[in-house]
Amino acid sequence: MTNRPRLEDMQRADFPMGGEPLAALDLADTLMLAAQPPVDLMDSPAASATWWALQASRLPEGPTPSLEATRTLRAAIRDVFDAHLAGRPPQDTSVEDINAAAATVPTSPRMVRSQTGTTMQTRWHTEQGGNAALAAVARETIELFASPARLATLRRCANPSCSMLFLAANKRRTWCAANVCGNRVRVARHYERTRGANSNPQITTDERHTQG
Repeated sequence: MTNRPRLEDMQRADFPMGGEPLAALDLADTLMLAAQPPVDLMDSPAASATWWALQASRLPEGPTPSLEATRTLRAAIRDVFDAHLAGRPPQDTSVEDINAAAATVPTSPRMVRSQTGTTMQTRWHTEQGGNAALAAVARETIELFASPARLATLRRCANPSCSMLFLAANKRRTWCAANVCGNRVRVARHYERTRGANSNPQITTDERHTQG
Protein backbone atom coordinates (compact mmCIF):
# COMPACT_ATOMS: atom_id res chain seq x y z
CA MET A 1 0.00 0.00 0.00
CA THR A 2 2.66 2.48 -1.07
CA ASN A 3 1.39 3.79 -4.42
CA ARG A 4 -0.17 6.99 -3.16
CA PRO A 5 -2.09 9.21 -5.57
CA ARG A 6 -0.51 12.33 -6.97
CA LEU A 7 -1.55 15.69 -5.53
CA GLU A 8 -2.31 16.92 -9.05
CA ASP A 9 -4.75 14.09 -9.63
CA MET A 10 -6.48 14.75 -6.31
CA GLN A 11 -6.82 18.44 -7.10
CA ARG A 12 -8.20 17.76 -10.56
CA ALA A 13 -10.93 15.75 -8.83
CA ASP A 14 -11.72 18.77 -6.58
CA PHE A 15 -9.82 17.54 -3.52
CA PRO A 16 -7.42 20.39 -2.63
CA MET A 17 -5.18 18.12 -0.57
CA GLY A 18 -4.00 14.57 -1.13
CA GLY A 19 -1.12 12.27 -1.84
CA GLU A 20 0.05 12.14 1.78
CA PRO A 21 1.95 9.04 2.93
CA LEU A 22 -1.21 7.75 4.63
CA ALA A 23 -4.64 7.43 3.07
CA ALA A 24 -5.95 8.17 6.57
CA LEU A 25 -4.58 11.71 6.30
CA ASP A 26 -6.08 12.19 2.85
CA LEU A 27 -9.42 11.05 4.27
CA ALA A 28 -9.23 13.47 7.21
CA ASP A 29 -8.49 16.30 4.76
CA THR A 30 -11.81 15.82 2.96
CA LEU A 31 -13.41 17.79 5.79
CA MET A 32 -12.38 21.45 5.73
CA LEU A 33 -13.03 22.58 9.29
CA ALA A 34 -11.48 26.04 9.10
CA ALA A 35 -14.14 27.24 6.65
CA GLN A 36 -17.34 28.73 8.05
CA PRO A 37 -19.45 26.73 7.73
CA PRO A 38 -17.18 23.68 7.39
CA VAL A 39 -16.94 22.23 3.88
CA ASP A 40 -17.54 18.51 3.45
CA LEU A 41 -15.85 17.30 0.27
CA MET A 42 -17.61 13.95 0.72
CA ASP A 43 -20.96 15.58 0.02
CA SER A 44 -22.32 12.78 -2.16
CA PRO A 45 -21.87 9.08 -2.89
CA ALA A 46 -20.25 10.07 -6.19
CA ALA A 47 -17.63 12.25 -4.47
CA SER A 48 -16.88 9.47 -2.01
CA ALA A 49 -16.54 6.91 -4.79
CA THR A 50 -14.17 9.22 -6.68
CA TRP A 51 -11.98 9.64 -3.61
CA TRP A 52 -11.77 5.89 -2.99
CA ALA A 53 -10.96 5.29 -6.66
CA LEU A 54 -8.03 7.69 -6.41
CA GLN A 55 -6.75 5.83 -3.34
CA ALA A 56 -7.30 2.35 -4.78
CA SER A 57 -3.69 1.72 -5.83
CA ARG A 58 -2.51 1.68 -2.21
CA LEU A 59 -5.44 -0.08 -0.59
CA PRO A 60 -6.60 -3.72 -0.62
CA GLU A 61 -8.95 -4.75 -3.37
CA GLY A 62 -12.62 -4.95 -2.57
CA PRO A 63 -15.96 -3.12 -2.67
CA THR A 64 -16.02 0.66 -2.37
CA PRO A 65 -17.06 1.69 1.17
CA SER A 66 -20.43 3.36 1.56
CA LEU A 67 -20.66 7.11 2.11
CA GLU A 68 -22.03 6.61 5.62
CA ALA A 69 -19.23 4.24 6.65
CA THR A 70 -16.65 6.56 5.10
CA ARG A 71 -17.93 9.57 7.03
CA THR A 72 -18.07 7.61 10.29
CA LEU A 73 -14.44 6.53 10.02
CA ARG A 74 -13.36 9.98 8.82
CA ALA A 75 -14.96 11.66 11.84
CA ALA A 76 -13.13 9.29 14.18
CA ILE A 77 -9.78 9.74 12.45
CA ARG A 78 -10.13 13.51 12.32
CA ASP A 79 -10.95 13.60 16.02
CA VAL A 80 -7.91 11.57 17.12
CA PHE A 81 -5.60 13.65 14.89
CA ASP A 82 -7.01 16.97 16.11
CA ALA A 83 -6.94 15.75 19.70
CA HIS A 84 -3.27 14.87 19.42
CA LEU A 85 -2.37 18.27 17.95
CA ALA A 86 -4.43 20.06 20.61
CA GLY A 87 -2.98 18.00 23.46
CA ARG A 88 -6.35 16.67 24.55
CA PRO A 89 -7.75 13.14 24.81
CA PRO A 90 -9.79 11.97 21.81
CA GLN A 91 -13.39 10.95 22.25
CA ASP A 92 -13.81 7.35 23.39
CA THR A 93 -16.22 6.71 20.53
CA SER A 94 -13.58 7.80 18.02
CA VAL A 95 -11.09 5.25 19.32
CA GLU A 96 -13.78 2.59 19.35
CA ASP A 97 -14.84 3.34 15.77
CA ILE A 98 -11.26 3.10 14.51
CA ASN A 99 -10.61 -0.15 16.37
CA ALA A 100 -13.90 -1.60 15.13
CA ALA A 101 -13.13 -0.75 11.50
CA ALA A 102 -9.67 -2.29 11.76
CA ALA A 103 -11.02 -5.44 13.41
CA THR A 104 -13.63 -6.20 10.76
CA VAL A 105 -10.97 -7.53 8.38
CA PRO A 106 -8.16 -9.57 9.95
CA THR A 107 -4.88 -9.98 8.09
CA SER A 108 -2.21 -12.62 7.82
CA PRO A 109 1.25 -12.64 6.26
CA ARG A 110 1.87 -14.71 3.16
CA MET A 111 5.19 -15.88 1.80
CA VAL A 112 5.32 -15.23 -1.95
CA ARG A 113 8.04 -16.57 -4.22
CA SER A 114 8.95 -14.91 -7.51
CA GLN A 115 11.85 -14.83 -9.94
CA THR A 116 13.48 -12.09 -7.89
CA GLY A 117 13.20 -13.90 -4.57
CA THR A 118 10.84 -14.42 -1.66
CA THR A 119 8.74 -11.59 -0.29
CA MET A 120 5.97 -11.13 2.22
CA GLN A 121 2.49 -9.95 1.31
CA THR A 122 -0.47 -9.16 3.49
CA ARG A 123 -3.69 -11.08 2.99
CA TRP A 124 -6.90 -9.33 3.99
CA HIS A 125 -9.54 -11.81 5.17
CA THR A 126 -12.98 -10.58 4.16
CA GLU A 127 -14.56 -14.04 4.31
CA GLN A 128 -16.63 -13.06 7.34
CA GLY A 129 -17.55 -9.61 6.04
CA GLY A 130 -16.06 -6.20 6.65
CA ASN A 131 -14.55 -3.75 4.20
CA ALA A 132 -10.84 -4.09 3.49
CA ALA A 133 -10.34 -0.47 2.43
CA LEU A 134 -11.88 0.89 5.62
CA ALA A 135 -9.91 -1.59 7.70
CA ALA A 136 -6.66 -0.59 6.01
CA VAL A 137 -7.22 3.12 6.62
CA ALA A 138 -8.13 2.46 10.25
CA ARG A 139 -5.01 0.33 10.67
CA GLU A 140 -2.85 3.11 9.23
CA THR A 141 -4.17 5.41 11.94
CA ILE A 142 -3.44 2.89 14.69
CA GLU A 143 0.08 2.26 13.36
CA LEU A 144 0.79 5.99 13.22
CA PHE A 145 -0.11 6.42 16.88
CA ALA A 146 2.04 3.39 17.70
CA SER A 147 5.07 5.18 16.21
CA PRO A 148 5.92 8.23 18.39
CA ALA A 149 8.68 9.41 16.07
CA ARG A 150 6.42 9.43 13.04
CA LEU A 151 3.46 10.84 14.96
CA ALA A 152 5.67 13.78 15.95
CA THR A 153 5.72 14.82 12.28
CA LEU A 154 1.93 15.30 12.17
CA ARG A 155 1.17 18.95 11.41
CA ARG A 156 -1.73 21.26 10.69
CA CYS A 157 -1.25 23.80 7.89
CA ALA A 158 0.28 27.05 9.16
CA ASN A 159 -2.38 29.06 7.32
CA PRO A 160 -4.93 30.03 10.03
CA SER A 161 -7.76 29.71 7.50
CA CYS A 162 -6.83 26.12 6.61
CA SER A 163 -7.38 22.91 8.56
CA MET A 164 -5.47 20.47 6.33
CA LEU A 165 -3.25 17.89 8.04
CA PHE A 166 -0.02 16.32 6.80
CA LEU A 167 3.14 14.51 7.83
CA ALA A 168 6.12 16.82 7.58
CA ALA A 169 8.99 14.94 5.95
CA ASN A 170 11.24 17.84 6.95
CA LYS A 171 10.95 20.65 9.50
CA ARG A 172 10.76 23.30 6.78
CA ARG A 173 7.36 22.15 5.58
CA THR A 174 4.65 24.29 7.17
CA TRP A 175 1.97 24.48 4.45
CA CYS A 176 -0.44 21.78 3.31
CA ALA A 177 0.41 22.31 -0.37
CA ALA A 178 2.66 24.89 -2.00
CA ASN A 179 0.15 25.65 -4.75
CA VAL A 180 -2.65 26.18 -2.24
CA CYS A 181 -1.77 27.80 1.08
CA GLY A 182 1.95 28.29 0.43
CA ASN A 183 1.30 30.65 -2.47
CA ARG A 184 -1.66 32.35 -0.79
CA VAL A 185 0.28 33.19 2.34
CA ARG A 186 3.33 34.38 0.42
CA VAL A 187 1.14 36.64 -1.73
CA ALA A 188 -0.64 37.99 1.36
CA ARG A 189 2.66 38.75 3.09
CA HIS A 190 3.99 40.49 0.00
CA TYR A 191 0.80 42.55 -0.19
CA GLU A 192 1.09 43.58 3.47
CA ARG A 193 4.74 44.61 3.02
CA THR A 194 3.90 46.55 -0.12
CA ARG A 195 0.91 48.26 1.46
CA GLY A 196 2.95 49.19 4.51
CA ALA A 197 5.68 50.71 2.39
CA ASN A 198 3.18 52.71 0.30
CA SER A 199 1.32 54.02 3.35
CA ASN A 200 4.53 55.25 4.98
CA PRO A 201 6.66 56.67 2.16
CA GLN A 202 10.06 57.91 3.18
CA ILE A 203 10.56 61.66 3.02
CA THR A 204 12.81 62.71 0.17
CA THR A 205 15.79 65.05 0.54
CA ASP A 206 13.89 67.95 -1.09
CA GLU A 207 10.93 67.42 1.25
CA ARG A 208 13.23 67.53 4.28
CA HIS A 209 14.70 70.83 3.06
CA THR A 210 11.22 72.27 2.55
CA GLN A 211 10.03 71.15 5.98
CA GLY A 212 13.18 72.40 7.65
